[in-house]
Amino acid sequence: MTKFVRHRAKEMKQWEHTQAVELTKIRASQRHLIYNLIAYIVISIIEYWLAELSKSQTLRADAFNNLSGIISTFLLMMGLHIAQDVDDDDIIGAKLPNGNYQAHMGSDQRVQFVRWRYETIFSLVTAIVMIAIALSVIIDGIKGLLNPASRVVPQPVALIGAGIASVIMLVVWAMNRQTGRKLKNAALLASAQDSLSDAFTSIGTMVSIAGALLFDLKWLDGVTSIIVGFFILYSGAKIFFDSSLNLTDYFDPQAELEYKKEIMAVPQVVAVPELKAHYNGNVVTLDAAVMIDGNMTVIKSFQLSEHIESLLRQKFGIIDTDISFIPDPASFSDKDVKGEFE
Repeated sequence: MTKFVRHRAKEMKQWEHTQAVELTKIRASQRHLIYNLIAYIVISIIEYWLAELSKSQTLRADAFNNLSGIISTFLLMMGLHIAQDVDDDDIIGAKLPNGNYQAHMGSDQRVQFVRWRYETIFSLVTAIVMIAIALSVIIDGIKGLLNPASRVVPQPVALIGAGIASVIMLVVWAMNRQTGRKLKNAALLASAQDSLSDAFTSIGTMVSIAGALLFDLKWLDGVTSIIVGFFILYSGAKIFFDSSLNLTDYFDPQAELEYKKEIMAVPQVVAVPELKAHYNGNVVTLDAAVMIDGNMTVIKSFQLSEHIESLLRQKFGIIDTDISFIPDPASFSDKDVKGEFE
């Protein structure tokens, strides 16, 4: 077996290892989201039931806020389920020839990258649902304020629902943050941010209900429900904005500059005219055009590309780097290439 064949076999094993590690994280994240789903269902049922008993608009708004949590968690779980499907060799009917993984490693990678993007797609759908619920809550709150006959001071039982929701959401936030950081999973970290926002919303609901009861303020419940609606709207808009940027292939320019500097530090590299990083779910891939000595042999340039890929993987966790080479004009004269580009 030649060195090159051994290298290709090693590269295939490395891709399989990378894929296995990422899939392990995705499966762990999906299992963890089950606890989120249960927590949101319990809170929503308790809050909505107590909101009907206490006639509290704010508690009802918070129940709808947690209903959006149920929908978002379920959609994220669906996205993660699709992202971890590696048993087949196709996606939306585009099969690999003969299903031969080793013969079509590049195609297999592209298919898997597409699957991982489903996580981002479902996050975008989640954001749209949250925005719709937020607008409904805000409109209902405004209608309540404009109708004096519907203004009431909530019953004390509403405090129980808000208190339970606050405690549970703080526990969910802590679990999501800890597990998300451990797995370096964007879905769980986004859920942690969402659950912290939900916890503050529930705490604010509890404070507003207590204030309405203590000072007999009939309008406070309606005003707070509108504020809760805007909290939901803000969270949904932020998730929508982040997901949209990822799906439109936006990447942080500062991070791309760091990648470029790292490649430029390699002695054989003259310049990096082009560089573009991409998000595929949680993983990052990179395309770069690198300028090198025009007299470098093919085997040397291949070794250089493998070195750069290994360097970026180790330092930044970039799982796949595609390098195209451009000859440095200073390394040859017009006489050397006369007629080549005519």
